[in-house]
This record gives sequence, structure tokens and C-alpha cells, in this order.
Amino acid sequence: MEGILPLYKPKGMTSHDCVFKLRKILKTKKIGHTGTLDPDVTGVLPICIGKATKIAEYITDAGKTYEGEVTIGFSTTTEDASGERVEQKPIEGPISRKDILKVFESLTGEIEQTPPMFSAVKVDGVRLYEYARKGIEIERPSRKVNIYSIQLLDEREEWFEDPIRFKFKVSCSKGTYIRTLAVTIGEKLGYPAHMSSLIRTQSACFTLKDCVTLEEVEKMAQEGSIKAVLRPLETGLSYLPKLKINDKVAEKVKNGALLTIPEHLKTCNGPIIAETEDGVALAIYAKHPNKPEFLKPVKVLRNGQE
Repeated sequence: MEGILPLYKPKGMTSHDCVFKLRKILKTKKIGHTGTLDPDVTGVLPICIGKATKIAEYITDAGKTYEGEVTIGFSTTTEDASGERVEQKPIEGPISRKDILKVFESLTGEIEQTPPMFSAVKVDGVRLYEYARKGIEIERPSRKVNIYSIQLLDEREEWFEDPIRFKFKVSCSKGTYIRTLAVTIGEKLGYPAHMSSLIRTQSACFTLKDCVTLEEVEKMAQEGSIKAVLRPLETGLSYLPKLKINDKVAEKVKNGALLTIPEHLKTCNGPIIAETEDGVALAIYAKHPNKPEFLKPVKVLRNGQE
């Protein structure tokens, strides 16, 4: 079994829980997910199976899109709805659409985030949530992330209630904590805040309409029709630039040969897919660190024996 399974992750399960369950359903050990979703978060979780596990990191590295809700007026220990309330401030007056859009504009582009204590980031080999569960708060390294766009999903011009809630849509780079973004939105509006709901609507090229549930996977596995929903590993690499090669060069690529950089790819600084003329991905290449005119294989996807 080989391919990418676009899974709809349900609420209440970790990404690892989903992988564990799929290993049992599909009776295969070679399965991996493509970026952790918190238990409270639902939505798109591409699962790599068999040879497709080789490209999991490239799906993880691709952009993500989320739709969430910010609650303004109180914060929580976990920065989302599952945590205990820690700070509260009464809403003193209306918040306008203009105020919110101004905050969104200030957060668009490259920003710096500090991972929340309840997160899977490791410090000194220990995940932050393990410290948090013991009541230990430690210094966390900040990271730079990219917010490509934020859109307000609410037609109102002013918000008067207490607490205030509004929905938003955000497209961002990997490593972005939407919980932390919600807290920052609140801070910039002058109030404690948290993320009250979140769904991932897109990961790389996979969207909600592509996804199947665990229940559907289980049924298809029993019927022997699971391959109908598996996407080829090329789908997960579709956003990357391609280098088309003929059959003669393909044999060299399968054996890890260097390739001359063609003119149209000289400005590319990231990974490049070497693929056959009929679209089969053979290897992932990148610019050679010491020979600027050449591409060096980073990962061979199909070797000389295939």
C-alpha cells in the first residue's frame, strides 16, 4: 500500500492517535502524519503511507489554511477553549471592524511567535506540555513564521457583547500557532483572548473536500476499496518546481546522479522535483552547496531497482 490519505481529523484525537488507529485499520506499519494538530482542532491531516512517507516533510513544509474563532475578554492556560481561565477583563466599549482589520494588517507578513507552554515543541529534549503539566514554566525560544493573509469572516461593523467573538481565516507557513495568533490579536485590541475553535481547511494542495473520515476509511478497508482514495505521492509535491527528464537521464537520477541546473530553475532556492515526462517523481533535488551549476539529490524516491 502506497500513497497519501487525506484524512479529516476528528475532535478529541491527537495526530498520533489517528496514525495509531490507521495502522490497525490498514494493517501496515509504514504510516506517518504531516504536521501535528491539537486534539481540539479538526480538519485536513494528510497521512503518508508506504513510500509516500519519504515526502511527509515536504507536505508539512507547505502552507496551511485555517478557519478559527477568537474570543476576546479572557485568556486561558492553553490559549484555547480547553484551558483554565487565567485573566479576564470586561469589554469596556465596542470594537469596530476597522480596529480588527488594522490588527490583521499589522500581523500579516513575517512575525515572531513564542510557542505556548502547552505545545509539542521540545526544550532540552522535553516537550513543553510535559513541563506545563507539572506546573513548570520555562523560557521558550521564539520563532519567525509567515502570515500570508488574514481575513475576517464576519459582516458586522461593531462588536458590543462580552466576551466578543469573531471568526477569521488565515493562510500561513508551517510552525504557526493559531492559538498564539488569537492571543496576539486580543492583546493588540487591548484585551486578554484565546482561540475558541479551529479547523484546518487546507494543507499543501489537500482541502476539506478531499478528506475522508476514519469511519469511511475503516469501511473502505473492509470492502477492499481503500486505494480509490489514496493520492499518489506526486500530489503532495505538486506545489514544488519540476525538472522534466528523459528515460536516459531517469536511470542516472535513480542512482543519485548530479544534474546540471537548467536556465528556468536557476532562481529556485528550494527543493526541485526530478520527474519523468509522464509525471512520475523520481527524486528531490536542491542546489549543490559547492558546485553552483549543479543540482544535488536530497532524496531518491524511486531507485534503480524500480
